[in-house]
Amino acid sequence: MIFNVSAASGWIEVVCGSMFSGKTQELIRRLKLANIAKQKVQVFNSHLDTRYSKEHLVSHDKSTLAARPVKTAREILKEVLPDTQVVGIDEAHFFGEEIVDVAQKLADSGRRVIVAGLDQDYRGEAFTNMARLMAVSEFVTKNLAICMVCGNPAHFSQRLTDSGKRIVVGAGDKYEARCRKCFKPEK
Repeated sequence: MIFNVSAASGWIEVVCGSMFSGKTQELIRRLKLANIAKQKVQVFNSHLDTRYSKEHLVSHDKSTLAARPVKTAREILKEVLPDTQVVGIDEAHFFGEEIVDVAQKLADSGRRVIVAGLDQDYRGEAFTNMARLMAVSEFVTKNLAICMVCGNPAHFSQRLTDSGKRIVVGAGDKYEARCRKCFKPEK
């Protein structure tokens, strides 16, 4: 999607899905297209996500794009430059409820806001901030992965390690994509 941001009011796009569904890859693709269209882009990521790089978005297929790590969603508002037209935010589920207000403020200021994140945790329960973002966004893309057990379309993230924490940063060492039939949520 390439839009003439200067001619439009702002809007929010959400890219969601399970682990390994290509959310970051799609976010990077959209942001690179905005760069090609000569739009001023700024990219942010949670400081918690250091799996591949601290200062880049890196997808599982190794696509990369420079990004600024931030601790809170409010930091994004402070860092966005006046001439920025497109704001990309990865791992939005890490930011909590404040990400919804931040995305809306950015869109209300005339910017295109592209947000990517998990829509469910390892128990299959919704991240409420992502559900709220989807409710207020103009465009929602739900990506599916491939079930690592049977090969069917997958929209759950199966945690492979035992932990009581809701958020455990990891990749293939800690999670697998699973379909509804093969998903075994931790109780």
